[in-house]
Amino acid sequence: QVQLVESGGGLVQPGESLRLSCTASGIIFSIYGMDWYRQAPGKQRELVARISSGGITNYTNSVKGRFTISRDNLSNTVYLQMNSLKPEDTAVYYCYLHGTAVWGQGTQVTVSS
Repeated sequence: QVQLVESGGGLVQPGESLRLSCTASGIIFSIYGMDWYRQAPGKQRELVARISSGGITNYTNSVKGRFTISRDNLSNTVYLQMNSLKPEDTAVYYCYLHGTAVWGQGTQVTVSS
């Protein structure tokens, strides 16, 4: 059974950093692209960052220069390093196995003073 397990969310102040992790099991992780999405209250889920199986990355404009997506194929883990966090980054963050119906359970990120 394919499973994605996220961790690393929390409550931080504006300007601080967090690193999210998403560990996959039940798949050959290295052949899949991985995405991070987020969903704020009352808003649609949006794509935040994507990393291909070959390590090519893409970001939504609002996080460019602040967020970094990376992957470690040895540990089957994708990361989202989030720096200079803003209140508008507050959301539930989900990892997604690109091209499938497999999502993580979500982790809450709250940015507030």
